Amino acid sequence: MIVGTEWLIEAAGCDQDKLRDEEILRGVFARIVDDLGLKTLDALWHKFDGEGGVTGLVALTESHLACHTYPEHQTATFNLYCCRTRPEWEWEENLKEAIGAETVNVTKIERGNLKSEFSDLKLQAAGGEV
Repeated sequence: MIVGTEWLIEAAGCDQDKLRDEEILRGVFARIVDDLGLKTLDALWHKFDGEGGVTGLVALTESHLACHTYPEHQTATFNLYCCRTRPEWEWEENLKEAIGAETVNVTKIERGNLKSEFSDLKLQAAGGEV
């Protein structure tokens, strides 16, 4: 039973100034929300002092979208969790354009299948067939 999909994204080699710019990151979020047909409930943003980065969190009717930027490491991380099926978003292309990422790594996790995996393991441990 799959109850949702989670995407974990790491963008490296990013433009440090863009990682400090809350408006640029809000724009990335707006594009994700629009492109995937998501619905925003509330948002919380924080720009760290001086040369620090930005943290953003948007509660969605479908779950959440978050980002954390680390200008000192030229890195940004994003997390999108959706409890309903959504199309794939072009993370690599879009983050290269928006924040100057040189590389983007996307990990996709189907959530909610742990129960069946545990059931299989219990059955195996009891000497049953899977």
